[in-house]
Amino acid sequence: MNRDIARAAAQWLTLLESGAATERDHAALQHWRDSHPQHEQTWQRAQTLRQRFSDVPQALAMASLDRPQPARRAVLKCALGLAALVPAAWLVGRQLPIDTWRADLHTATGERKRLPLADGASLQLNTATAVDVDLAQRRIRLVDGELALNVPGAAAMTVSTRYGELRVGQADVCVRQLASGCLVSVLTGAVQVRDLSGQTATLHGGQQARLNAGGLGGWRAFDVLQPGWRDGVLTAQNQALGDFLRELERYRPGVLRWDSSLETLRVTGSFRLDDTDRILQLLASTLGLEVQARTRYWVTLRKSQA
Repeated sequence: MNRDIARAAAQWLTLLESGAATERDHAALQHWRDSHPQHEQTWQRAQTLRQRFSDVPQALAMASLDRPQPARRAVLKCALGLAALVPAAWLVGRQLPIDTWRADLHTATGERKRLPLADGASLQLNTATAVDVDLAQRRIRLVDGELALNVPGAAAMTVSTRYGELRVGQADVCVRQLASGCLVSVLTGAVQVRDLSGQTATLHGGQQARLNAGGLGGWRAFDVLQPGWRDGVLTAQNQALGDFLRELERYRPGVLRWDSSLETLRVTGSFRLDDTDRILQLLASTLGLEVQARTRYWVTLRKSQA
C-alpha cells in the first residue's frame, strides 16, 4: 500500500470528521476517489478501520494498533499498513490539522524544512508548521507553528499572523504562533511590528516580544543561539526538565508523559532533534530516569527504581 495514498485517505477522513468540510471539499474528495482505483479501495478500507475502532478510546486504539491481535493483523496489513492511521482524527489531526493540510506549505510533527525564496531570502519551517506563501506580493501567512525568515536585501517581506503583521527587511527573525499570541524573536536587523489595532513598533536584533490580541508586549533580551531548531538542535542551559520536555514533545508524534517529581530537575546540553528517542535515553542515563514505552506513541518518564 502506497504510504502517500494512505496518508491522503487519513487526511480526508480527518477533514470529514472535523465537521469543517465544505461542498467543495466533498467534491474534491470524490474526484480523488474517482481518479484511481487504489484511491477508492484505500478510502473504503480507511472507513472500515475507523468503524472498527469507533468505540475505543483514541489513545488506547493507538496502543492496540502497535500490538495487533492475530485476528486483526491481517485486516490492518490488508487495509492501510499504517498503524498511525487509525484513529485518523488523533494522530493525523495532531500532525496535520485541517488548516495545516490546506496551507501551501506544511511540516508534520518532528519535520523541518528550509526553502530558498527570491532575492536571496530564505524561509525555514519548524515542526508542525503551516504557511501560505505569495511571492508576488512578498507575503507569508503563518497559519500555525513556527517559522524563521531571513531577508538579506532591502526589499522587505511581510509575515502575517492571527495577531498582526511583521515587516522584515535586512533582518533575521523567528515567529512562533501560540494559542494566546505570537512570540517574535529578532536575531539580526530590525523588524517593524503592526498589531491588530494598527499600532506599530520596532524590534531590534537580540530583542524578543509577545504579540497578542491586545498588542505588542514589552520586549526582553534573549539568547540569539536559542532558536537552535534551525540547525536541528534543541539546546538547554540549566533548564528545568519539565520545560525542556514540553519543548521536546513538539517534535514527537504521540504522547509523552512524565512524573511531576521530575519537573524541577535541571538539564544542560545540546541534543539532535533528528532522534528524539535518543534524547530520552540520554536524559534517562544522565538524570537517573526510566523510559517506559507502552508503544512507540506512548512514552512515560519516571525516576529509576534502581
